[in-house]
Amino acid sequence: MNLYLLFKSIHLIAVISWMAGLLYLPRIFVYHSDADHDSQKEVFKVMERKLYNYIMMPAMLVSWIFGILLIHNLGFSIFSELWMQIKTIAVVILTFYHFSLGKYLNDFATDNNHKTSKFFRFYNEIPTILLIVVIFFVIFKPL
Repeated sequence: MNLYLLFKSIHLIAVISWMAGLLYLPRIFVYHSDADHDSQKEVFKVMERKLYNYIMMPAMLVSWIFGILLIHNLGFSIFSELWMQIKTIAVVILTFYHFSLGKYLNDFATDNNHKTSKFFRFYNEIPTILLIVVIFFVIFKPL
């Protein structure tokens, strides 16, 4: 069996799962911000916690682990290519974004959120932009 293709497949599955969470969690925050009833807020808290802890966190970790294994398989000299440097920077930013969502999750969990639904609508665009950058640089390797 070709380990490189196995690692790449697992990496892609994990990245897709992680991105789904990065796109969906801020959307839940939009609705949570606008919720009026405590019963609604409690449902959102459960949804947010389960999405972050059971899907997003494992998917991010698996993405990183298998991404590093792919780099190891290709050789660390791949970092001499500008497209890989840009991709890595984008992934690091996505990771910081991921943990910022964790901070907002904790704010909602303690009923201490001070952000508006409009903020989360805009904040939700960050992973989309970074995803586009990563995909185009990985596929076309223009630099």
